[in-house]
Amino acid sequence: MRKGHHKQRSERRPPPKEPRPAPPPVQLPARVKVPPLPAKALLPAPGAFLWTCREGFEGPLFEELCWHKTSVTLLSAGLVQSERLPKVMPTFARMVFRVDAVVPTPQEAAQALGAGRLKVQVWVPDTQAGNARAGECVAWESTITSLRPGRNDPATPWSAFEAGVGLGQVCLVAPHTAAVGVVPAREALSLAAGGRARMKRTGEAPSRAAMKLDEALEWVGVAPGRGDLCVDLGSAPGGWTRRLVERGARVWSVDTGLLAPDLAANARVKHFHQSAFAFAPDGPCDWLLCDMAWRPLEVAQLLAKWARNGWATQLVANLKLPMKDKLPTLVRARATLEAGGWSDVRLRQLYHDRDEVTVRAVRRHA
Repeated sequence: MRKGHHKQRSERRPPPKEPRPAPPPVQLPARVKVPPLPAKALLPAPGAFLWTCREGFEGPLFEELCWHKTSVTLLSAGLVQSERLPKVMPTFARMVFRVDAVVPTPQEAAQALGAGRLKVQVWVPDTQAGNARAGECVAWESTITSLRPGRNDPATPWSAFEAGVGLGQVCLVAPHTAAVGVVPAREALSLAAGGRARMKRTGEAPSRAAMKLDEALEWVGVAPGRGDLCVDLGSAPGGWTRRLVERGARVWSVDTGLLAPDLAANARVKHFHQSAFAFAPDGPCDWLLCDMAWRPLEVAQLLAKWARNGWATQLVANLKLPMKDKLPTLVRARATLEAGGWSDVRLRQLYHDRDEVTVRAVRRHA
């Protein structure tokens, strides 16, 4: 395969006709009519909670928050406000913090952050308008840091997590305007500024698929290690398989397509040249991974079969959501996974996800 050339992971043949359990009955939450974004951006209110998401996903985030009766307001592209935190974190949120102040200068932002130890993060919403102002972040952060008393703040977000201190949030919501607050690092939705966990590209694996897996495993907080057996469904050309091998894992790579030649020759990779829907392992594995470009409810049924049969312990998967109305599909997919035997099912649209979400779960033992 030509270096740098990567095809999207997919199943090239339809799944074989085979008996499948009926999807579990699902009671959808009452649907919410999402208002349009305001013609003029609204500023967040001190005391409220400010949420950020990928541009274009404000509607699903708004509806998820409404389901938890949190009193929600659309502010602008990429920004949503609620009066309360929900009991369950929404799928389409990247970061949230309580707004302590809305200020026009970095000097006032430094004052609003207070004197306690924290790691300052200055960021813009992940939108066209926000990204055009990203250059302001450096100047704001430099000024705020220089004004911090004692300058004994953690050097990195992870240092703040280890020390049990806060992340100082400074979101530039408009030109010369920032929403300021503090979130405990151990309670933050993400340690990355604005939830934008950028993964490094490498010459060996430049595909976005590989970066998606890196971010997913960082979010999960545990990853396949040396000697673990992983099954990678819909694996070709091998972006996820490569990352797993680099971590020392053994990989059963399942796809009707071909792997990159170096992966196919790797002693820790075994390629099963067949449909992921037809594949059945001859024993259990440690990790099931799946990033197929296929209908999400059929993928959820496939993943549920693996838990039901006791074939895997840990799950990391990606569900594609090309449809306009995404939330009903996600509710049904979650119900299918849980009915199959997966527990601690979590869904999140991560930074490297597009019209898709990442799923993490563990098998519920009988």
